Amino acid sequence: MKIVNKPIEMIAWFTDAGSIKPVKFRVKDEEQINKVFKINKIVTKSEEKLAGNRMLIFRCQSAIDGIERLYEIKYELSTCKWILFKI
Repeated sequence: MKIVNKPIEMIAWFTDAGSIKPVKFRVKDEEQINKVFKINKIVTKSEEKLAGNRMLIFRCQSAIDGIERLYEIKYELSTCKWILFKI
């Protein structure tokens, strides 16, 4: 996987217990055109602390250009920002 580290717009749902499930996201490509990706499967969910910031890491799987691909998205808890980290 290649590190891209791009901010994304996310649609997610939260349970009453407070856990997060990302549903789909939108990212701009090189030509600044928005592309929307539906998350088919969350493979793993973990937590890390990077430079003192707690982040939730989701390794997900989706069909991108007709091919099933793995990628990694991060949710920064202190700022509530989503990042497409690896693809």
